[in-house]
Amino acid sequence: MEWSSESAAVRRHRGAAERREGEAAEPHGEREASAPEDASGGGRTRKRSTESGGASRGAGTALCEARTVLALALYLLALRALVQLSLQRLVLSRPAGLQGEFDARQARDYLEHITAIGPRTTGSAENEILTVQYLLKQIRLIEAQSQSLHRISVDIQRPTGSFSLDFLGGFTSYYDNITNIVVKLEPQGGAQHAVLANCHFDSVANSPGASDDAVSCAVMLEVLRGMSLSSEPLQHAVVFLFNGAEENVLQASHGFITQHPWASLIRAFINLEAAGVGGKELVFQTGPENPWLVQAYVSAAKHPFASVVAQEVFQSGIIPSDTDFRIYRDFGNIPGIDLAFIENGYIYHTKYDTADRILIDSIQRAGDNILAVLKHLATSDMLASSSEYRHGNMVFFDVFGLLVIAYPSRVGSIINYMVVMAVVVYLGKKLLQPKHRNADYPRDFLCGLAITFIGWFTSLVTVLIIAVFISLIGQSLSWYNHFYIAVCLYGTATVAKIIFIHTLAKRFYYVSVSSQYLGEVFFDTSLFVHCAFLVALTYQGFCSAFMSAIWVAFPLLTKLCVYKDFKKHGAQGRFIALYLLGLSIPYIYGLYLIWAVFEMFTPILGRSGSEIPPDVVLASILAVCVMILSSYFIKFIYLVKSTKTTMLTLTLVCAISFLLVCSGAFFPYSSSPANPKPKRVFLQHMSRTFHNLEGNVVKRDSGIWINGFDYTGMSHITPHIPEINDTIRAHCEEDAPLCGFPWYLPVHFLVRKNWYLPAPEISPRNPAHFRLVSKEKTPWDSIKLTFEATGPSHMSFYVRTHKGSTLSQWSLGNGTPVTGRGGDYFVFYSHGLQASAWQFWIEVQQASEEQPEGMVTVAIAAHYLSGEDKRSSQLDALKEKFPDWVFPSAWVCTYSLFVF
Repeated sequence: MEWSSESAAVRRHRGAAERREGEAAEPHGEREASAPEDASGGGRTRKRSTESGGASRGAGTALCEARTVLALALYLLALRALVQLSLQRLVLSRPAGLQGEFDARQARDYLEHITAIGPRTTGSAENEILTVQYLLKQIRLIEAQSQSLHRISVDIQRPTGSFSLDFLGGFTSYYDNITNIVVKLEPQGGAQHAVLANCHFDSVANSPGASDDAVSCAVMLEVLRGMSLSSEPLQHAVVFLFNGAEENVLQASHGFITQHPWASLIRAFINLEAAGVGGKELVFQTGPENPWLVQAYVSAAKHPFASVVAQEVFQSGIIPSDTDFRIYRDFGNIPGIDLAFIENGYIYHTKYDTADRILIDSIQRAGDNILAVLKHLATSDMLASSSEYRHGNMVFFDVFGLLVIAYPSRVGSIINYMVVMAVVVYLGKKLLQPKHRNADYPRDFLCGLAITFIGWFTSLVTVLIIAVFISLIGQSLSWYNHFYIAVCLYGTATVAKIIFIHTLAKRFYYVSVSSQYLGEVFFDTSLFVHCAFLVALTYQGFCSAFMSAIWVAFPLLTKLCVYKDFKKHGAQGRFIALYLLGLSIPYIYGLYLIWAVFEMFTPILGRSGSEIPPDVVLASILAVCVMILSSYFIKFIYLVKSTKTTMLTLTLVCAISFLLVCSGAFFPYSSSPANPKPKRVFLQHMSRTFHNLEGNVVKRDSGIWINGFDYTGMSHITPHIPEINDTIRAHCEEDAPLCGFPWYLPVHFLVRKNWYLPAPEISPRNPAHFRLVSKEKTPWDSIKLTFEATGPSHMSFYVRTHKGSTLSQWSLGNGTPVTGRGGDYFVFYSHGLQASAWQFWIEVQQASEEQPEGMVTVAIAAHYLSGEDKRSSQLDALKEKFPDWVFPSAWVCTYSLFVF
């Protein structure tokens, strides 16, 4: 366009000439009459108007920079305080202590007894004997005290089975003789339908697992006690599943839903999980479809906390985690509700996950909610015919823990498009109005959009450059223990860059344009951007589009309400107060969700592996959050006299933070007893044996294999343990599956930097044995290899086919081999007590008979996660050397590779 290439001087000269012509051609009274029209969006005027009239004087009055910045800062801080207040209030009212109500003190007693047993890995005596005995004892006591109108049945299930998952790139799971404790509470006359409540009492190795998931089992025990004592009759049964192998990648829930006779009764389920320690339990998955389940939660929950945004984020796969919800949904075709504690994920799956860190109010609110929802479902007519209510998804979100708003997604789409139409009418009226002599609104609107996107793009590039530089110099995660550093570094950089771009536009492009008019233009551009996101999200079928609807509807209503005041008095204190008040709802809810995002993602970035630069991820998230929060504040850049002080202050804060981070002033980790934020390190003392095609040993070694599960690797460890340095970096065995290392889970694509410290060979008391039972040719010209393996409760089996060979089928899962990332096959195996030998077969299809290097390479790793075999003197000695801000999780393993 020609106008975009004009110089500032030419535009000023032309504007002055046009104004002189207008003043000569029209009477003074007509100029006064036109001034309000100009200021309200119709015209370009000089910033300091000499025309008379109140509207003209208001338009020419600029806001004080200091007061405006202070007002906006206090506004955001006040809203943040309200959000924090709502999050800290865990229970709205305390129970009266009546019979049948949930008693958090009793639940805490259950929790303390379970965690006192210690880590409870599947197959260990702690999990299979001690915890099972304790749970059965409490269940028998509850049964003895129950009301006569209820009947309690107890079953111990020891299932064996196999299945495949596309989780972590894809792998297959096999389990044998694991433990489920199943309790059915039903009317004396029995029931044909049931609702399931699920928790797991096993834990990861080396963690007491208070939040994940002993507290949920404690809550379920107390809910069972409360319901059994209730004098209210049940219409349907309630099945309580205490499963003993969830940390083995969801095995026990699969064993129940595919094999237990009571599984056929289940019509809906509630799954209790954890991704953090305490706080509020968040409903982060529902369905699939079945909106009646959300309505049940809405109607019954006493302390609601739910978000469809969390559901869509979790189901997108961004968060590297999964729950039993997937098993019941995919293998049982049953709808349900998934809840999890999300606060303080820094100590999730560590030794710090202890009972004393879970507030009694957290237990109380979870118990109140679960008890109320289970009672509601157990007396609901909908449960019996739940399949008839499968129609679409639900939009749902809580309002500061006070109530939940829920409506069908199709209704949400109608609401969203109605909001879009309102914006189309509002903007269309302005875009289609006749051009004013001194203004071209469509052109200014498009320029405003371009400037806004330039500001956002350059600010994102700026913070990414900073983040990449900090990652390259080895100062990643400086904010992990001091989150405010991320705000001071990346947040201020984003804001400063946005202000800088708009200040340049204000000074060099919009030279002789009314500040009030520009404020209108940039409000409209922000409204349009949010509306565009609303259209895109609604079109794609995202229920989370309701957030964009909030960020469009309320600002538009606010604009229409304060328009007359703005037109009459200009940008004065009254306008600012009314404007900010009108924006309160989207900003409060935006801050509410932003808190949840950082509460969940910040700890995850400390355990997301060595390949993802956490500073880049966090800087990007922070930049996007700043863009959203600043979108409706951009207009103030054009309404204030100057932005110089603000930009200098933000730049100074960013520069000081940058220098401090680069100097290493902020250490990422903490061993504070009150608020630990440890670094996670995994140590495996292993012995490896490699065999060739003839069965001869070609390589044997042993050492401690070290993995740091964050981006900093061992850089912070080396000063404390000099022998762990880059000279002992582990090297990939190119011909072996998964580089020849004993991966417990297929996370090799997340952690590519590991270390191998030579150490003496280990000799477990219960060594693993692996042998080829038979090799035979099938009628369809494939080779069937049958294997047998015995060993500890956890083993991993790996397969890599050679060139010209393919794995056509096997006896695992549904019979179709599932490849993982990189093309290798991964099988996760576990067993409970007294398991028989694991026998299975694979079928290899050959392209040609002659394959001098063999058809396939297989390997098996045995992991000793409990008992005496778990430890070695070298492991213990190395663990002692780690500083107290490290959580080293250690065990012994063996690895054997064979070629066939």
